[in-house]
Amino acid sequence: MTAPVAHRVLVVDDEPDITALVAYHLAKAGYRVATSGNGREALRAAREERPDLVVLDLMLPGLSGYDVLAELRRREETKDIGVILLTARKEEPDRVKGLALGADDYLPKPFSPQELVLRVSAVLRRLAAPAVATGGLVTAGPIALDKTAHRVTVHGSEVELTATEFKLLKTLLEREGRVQTRVQLLDTVWQAQPDIQTRTVDMHVQRLRQKLGKAGDAIETVRGVGYRFRAPKPGPRRRG
Repeated sequence: MTAPVAHRVLVVDDEPDITALVAYHLAKAGYRVATSGNGREALRAAREERPDLVVLDLMLPGLSGYDVLAELRRREETKDIGVILLTARKEEPDRVKGLALGADDYLPKPFSPQELVLRVSAVLRRLAAPAVATGGLVTAGPIALDKTAHRVTVHGSEVELTATEFKLLKTLLEREGRVQTRVQLLDTVWQAQPDIQTRTVDMHVQRLRQKLGKAGDAIETVRGVGYRFRAPKPGPRRRG
């Protein structure tokens, strides 16, 4: 598998053997690789070198991987960089925390270098084809959302959505590829009204998927965290 030369990957781990192993396999696959041994150095490299993706260990000296991830997502110049967490922590709360902070994927140690390369490739493909906004129109695969006309179509056929379903879909489309916690969705879509419970999000997502048909599969459930939209590939058009 050969990656485009333009794809740059920053590997952040305080264990030289792990860093060397990951860097070797990524370079062999065609990526341009830089490495860092601590959090502060990683943040500086991310700002200066603008990698396309960061392979980030959680157990770092000084700033933890969580701290680095939160800072990457906070800064405008680094918020869209792909992040794969690579760590010895296997407990679900650690995975949930990492995904909630905005990680794109999670791979526990010990890991297969080949699997890591595949995951890097998958995340980069996803980030290379985000939902596209043109004026008031946001498109992702067969789904088109017109913010101005307050209209949604799938393969050109209009889908009737409630105001809340429309806002929920709009939020997921605009944050394509990023995990959205139920709390985040409540805050954005429902303005976190105190009488709204998190199961309300689940019910609305279920109805939204049903209305979108097969395209609704693009709204993925991230167990224990929330939801993520991954743009579906356009299917074959029906011949009239």
